[in-house]
Amino acid sequence: MNAPITGSAEQAFARFLDLERQTRAARTPAQLTYSLVNDGQSLFNFRHAALLIAGRVQAVTGVSAVDPHAPFVAFVEQAAAQLFKQGLLNQARVIAIDGLSESIQADWRSLSAGQVFWLPLIDHQGQMFGGLWLARDLPWSPPEQVLLAQLGDTYSHAWLALQPRKPWRLRWTRKRQLALLASLLLVLLVPVRQSVLAPAEVIPLGGQVVAAPLDGVISEFLVRPNQAVESGDLLLRFESTSLKAQADVAERALGVAEAELKANSQRSFSDAESSSKLDLLAARVEQKRAERDYAAELLKRSEVRAERDGIAVFADAERWLGKPVQTGERLMEIADPDQAELRIELAVGDAIALEPGAEVALFLDSDPLQRHLAWLERSAYEAQPTAAGQLAYRLDARFDAEAPRIGLRGTAKIFGERAPLALYLLRRPLAALRQSVGL
Repeated sequence: MNAPITGSAEQAFARFLDLERQTRAARTPAQLTYSLVNDGQSLFNFRHAALLIAGRVQAVTGVSAVDPHAPFVAFVEQAAAQLFKQGLLNQARVIAIDGLSESIQADWRSLSAGQVFWLPLIDHQGQMFGGLWLARDLPWSPPEQVLLAQLGDTYSHAWLALQPRKPWRLRWTRKRQLALLASLLLVLLVPVRQSVLAPAEVIPLGGQVVAAPLDGVISEFLVRPNQAVESGDLLLRFESTSLKAQADVAERALGVAEAELKANSQRSFSDAESSSKLDLLAARVEQKRAERDYAAELLKRSEVRAERDGIAVFADAERWLGKPVQTGERLMEIADPDQAELRIELAVGDAIALEPGAEVALFLDSDPLQRHLAWLERSAYEAQPTAAGQLAYRLDARFDAEAPRIGLRGTAKIFGERAPLALYLLRRPLAALRQSVGL
């Protein structure tokens, strides 16, 4: 059985001063926590002590690591919460069991000693941020209560010296909780502008697409990316060896057909058989002439020239050299450098309701601090796979002022209509929940 303080007042006071010294000698929060629940046991003979900070048990006498799910820990936290609501923890006092609920009283009798003294920890503003639950079997005498109250000031000063940040309060009252909940609900109802982010690229406006005029292999690129060109300038050449041979063969075949037609025309006056072949030979001459013209046209197409003034817009010439291409395959684009628009790839999962004329803000990767304003002109109704393999809607926007250089990439922020903040924050989670649940 525990016993109260014994011995002379001088000895008790000396032990009290030594306890204060040990408290102030702590250099870390862990050392101070251990000292608060263990060092005073020799002076006050308590069975156990529990340190609570912000309503949670941080340390228990004789325990190295506190289990937050332990029965004693749960009991102390629940008892402190009830006493805090009753306003009984603001000053040092002996705790009466009668003021607690029946379930907590039962836990008290089975888990703690009969006499409990509450020692609050007070900050510089006079607000409680924690306390000590001291339990023993014998009643607490008035001198002991005076010493504990004095010791509480020392504990508070030492704790605030090592933990200067203001801790959370034990518990918020129900009134404050309801007020906070109401404030959050009102904030969630505040209308805000919806917006989404999507990758974007500056592309030519009304540019002329240069496509492959024939099936073949590109042998030479005569322009560089973003090079200025004029109408009639040579852009690239296709491998023409086979085309030249084909044109030469077609020319010779036409000469043979014409010579045969001429010979049969001369013999037709005396030879009825030659006269009957004239129509067939004339048709063959026309066929060979068409083949020659077609071969000459293909040979002419092997050199691709610009049909308008502008700049050559393409990525890299090296990726085309030596590569077989098909007729109609896009090679480059001739565009006016002063005429550009914005192409945006909006992922399906980020799509929101957008109307023509919606505001678009472009932030280029090369200059992320500058904002380029644009206005939405068109949006696709059908999503298409992008180069990254995801489905996205194509959006086209017209710049409000001078357009950036063609080919630059960045991130576009598209603004939609106003909606409650709750919808803005929970739109994606609600969409995922609906897809998974099927409602």
